[in-house]
Amino acid sequence: MELRKKILLITVIVAAMMELLDISIVNVALSHMSGNLGATLEDTSWVITSYAIANVIIIPMTSFLALKLGRRNYYIGSIILFTFCSFMCGQATNIWMLIAFRFLQGMGGGALLSVSQTIVFDIFPKEKRNVASALFGVGVFIGPTIGPTLGGFITEYYSWPWIFYINIPLGITVALLCSALLTEPSIKQEAGSIDWLGIFLLAIGVGSLQTVLERGETDDWFAANYIIVLTITAVVGIFLFIWWELRIKNPVVNLSVLKSRNLSIAAFMTFISGIGIFTSVFLTPVFAQRLLNFTPSQTGMLLLPGAVLALGGLMVSARLLQKGISPLVMISTGMCLFILFNWQMSKLNLEAGAADISVPLIWRGIGLAIMTVPLTALAVSSLEPKDIPQGAALNNMMRQLGGSFGIAMVNTYLTNRNAIHRTDLVSNLTPGNPLLTERLSGYTSYFMTKGATSLDAQHRALGLLDANVVRQTNLLSFGDTYLLVGLAFLVVLPILLFSARKKGQSPATVMLSDH
Repeated sequence: MELRKKILLITVIVAAMMELLDISIVNVALSHMSGNLGATLEDTSWVITSYAIANVIIIPMTSFLALKLGRRNYYIGSIILFTFCSFMCGQATNIWMLIAFRFLQGMGGGALLSVSQTIVFDIFPKEKRNVASALFGVGVFIGPTIGPTLGGFITEYYSWPWIFYINIPLGITVALLCSALLTEPSIKQEAGSIDWLGIFLLAIGVGSLQTVLERGETDDWFAANYIIVLTITAVVGIFLFIWWELRIKNPVVNLSVLKSRNLSIAAFMTFISGIGIFTSVFLTPVFAQRLLNFTPSQTGMLLLPGAVLALGGLMVSARLLQKGISPLVMISTGMCLFILFNWQMSKLNLEAGAADISVPLIWRGIGLAIMTVPLTALAVSSLEPKDIPQGAALNNMMRQLGGSFGIAMVNTYLTNRNAIHRTDLVSNLTPGNPLLTERLSGYTSYFMTKGATSLDAQHRALGLLDANVVRQTNLLSFGDTYLLVGLAFLVVLPILLFSARKKGQSPATVMLSDH
């Protein structure tokens, strides 16, 4: 590959990684933002929600916008918008200014994912598309994985605006390199007239759905009237959007590409993989820091071995595909390794050390790496070159929706399991329980040796007992939640086998037929 293409390849992968990094990098800094800007934590959480809503709205439109504006102009313009809004987010003086620029940052970031993937595929010939999928998978995998760790490190040692400022030198570099190296695709297409109604229905339907997923657990789901209204709006909006896009000549989102059986299968499995990627990145740092008292930097070191091995796994999986190994076998193997990760995490106790978590995280990294390449390649394997941008965009949207759905699911499940486990544990704390009496007596004696009065020591003992109940409750709830995510992967395994089968043809043959 010539030097020019190599530089462009690295540039667009960095851009995609930057977009995905910004999805999760702010998670650990919300409390700092809240205090600094004088906002409630509930209002501050819209910093995450607004970015996610903008992403999910814009990603399926990227193919149309690239045609209408020219791929080069749209891509470079999106980088500039993303970079400028990153600077403005860091400069925000109140929470609503931050949320507004965070939304615009998400609008710019949408192109950094889908158009980057299309450019990567254009750089490689069709017979090496598996290598392209592996290289693009680096950004897809690394971005969300290191986001919380990097955000925690920056917040701990610097200040939260630097979470956004780190995008500026990268964004400027990417924009300059793309200006020099990026050209329009060789295949020219007409964008047609602007589908304004389709854009409106997409924004209303998908935006409402994303808001429900992001905010539902926080506001007790259907106990909040606006969640009910938005749910109805999402259902009606998405239904009308699909109906409208299938009947007009120049749709903003060409849903006809979903007639590709491979793309439909890949989109469904990518949704499930999105659940896995984002829930594991959400649950594991919280588990390590809240229950095991790890620092952000220690948590980052936990993720490092799995991330490094995953990079190797991405390239190995591309080679295996080229050698004729069935994508079905690789996806199934990756899912089994991810199930193993969730099962091992569910068995940890409060005495777990770094090694106890690092090993499951290695299975997670390798499993997701093995899944990512065949899924990305499968999504576009049977599409015409002109349809690849739309197929890639829809596939990426499914990953983002899977992540939002997964986090909403585990948040709600954690809350419910906490309530159940606390009730179960507290029901055993009866006055006649000899173990309880012995434990309280030991705590009271300990505090009295530290100079507390008898009454004060008893109060402290009860407080310590309650803290232990809370920790044990959280441990059991996290264990249940890991098992739930693992179960979701286990359930879809037979669906994958069934969906991939075609009459008179084995699943492996079907999925290899276009490679």
